[in-house]
Amino acid sequence: MNSVLLEVEDLRTTFYTDDAEVKAVDGVSFVLRKGKTLGIVGESGSGKSITALSILKLLANNGKIVGGKVQFKGEDLLTYSDKKMRDIRGNAISMIFQEPMTSLNPVFTVGQQISESIMKHQNLSKKEALVKSVELLKLVGIPSPDKRVKQYPYELSGGMRQRVMIAMALACNPEILIADEPTTALDVTIQAQILRLIRDLQKRLGMSVIMITHDLGVVAETCDSVAVMYAGQVVEYSDVVTLFQQPKHPYTIGLMNSLPRHDVELEKLESIQGNVPNPKEMPLGCRFAPRCPAATDLCRREMPELMKDTEGNDIRCWIYSEKWEGEAEVIVYGEKRIAESRRTETILSD
Repeated sequence: MNSVLLEVEDLRTTFYTDDAEVKAVDGVSFVLRKGKTLGIVGESGSGKSITALSILKLLANNGKIVGGKVQFKGEDLLTYSDKKMRDIRGNAISMIFQEPMTSLNPVFTVGQQISESIMKHQNLSKKEALVKSVELLKLVGIPSPDKRVKQYPYELSGGMRQRVMIAMALACNPEILIADEPTTALDVTIQAQILRLIRDLQKRLGMSVIMITHDLGVVAETCDSVAVMYAGQVVEYSDVVTLFQQPKHPYTIGLMNSLPRHDVELEKLESIQGNVPNPKEMPLGCRFAPRCPAATDLCRREMPELMKDTEGNDIRCWIYSEKWEGEAEVIVYGEKRIAESRRTETILSD
């Protein structure tokens, strides 16, 4: 078994506003193994990006990590000073942010921006760093890298800017690459190229990757394990094959039902009714209960803990507990079916 490189345990991040405390990340746990890819998937507002920013301690002034551990190679990053974390960011752990046009500085050339990290962490001269910047641009597939290194972000296409962001993230040979929606706002062809690039670089450099996305297609193509998040919590956590073959949480099943199928000519896509709850007004019990067709009074009254199913995967749902008091008959949820189960059994056939 591959050794664990990063272990996030019961991570809790709160933002303090004038009228409320917002629990953006509420008890998130997962592991990342060497050379593997972990997907974090969920709707907008589920806490995916805040989880990543919490790992790197890059929160806004009103945000605070109020509990948990982030163990990187056996050491808790949450105990690190700001100075020590600066040595980790962009060096051992790098991040590709969602929108390259707002992440890149418009008044500096891409070469200057890539060189900055190299000079800081690798103690190279400005000239040496620029040479390495050209090599990195070539590595990520940018044509004429010696020319592009002198250009400004606005002179590059969206796909090229995203490749520049990847080059910056790889500048110091990180052990972990966090990719936060790396294909957002790119057309389908460029999306495929960027995902292929990340996958190829991972194999070549031996990195571990955290892939943050709302796109289950990206998860299926790139990830080894998956944490499904909803309203600041992990609701299902398993290997990627199990997740797609036997999704168990009603939210995960709802996401699966929303995917278009390629084996039918015409279909009506299912959708999850309702909206993600306001983080300032979370439901008392299960946070998905207001949108869940299987919800009972128990679900609305008590928050389920993350529990193990018979296969050893994690799921946050009362259906898979001894306390479940739902209807005995099968509850139809689109084309998938969830069975009442005191023995953690689920019927998933169409």
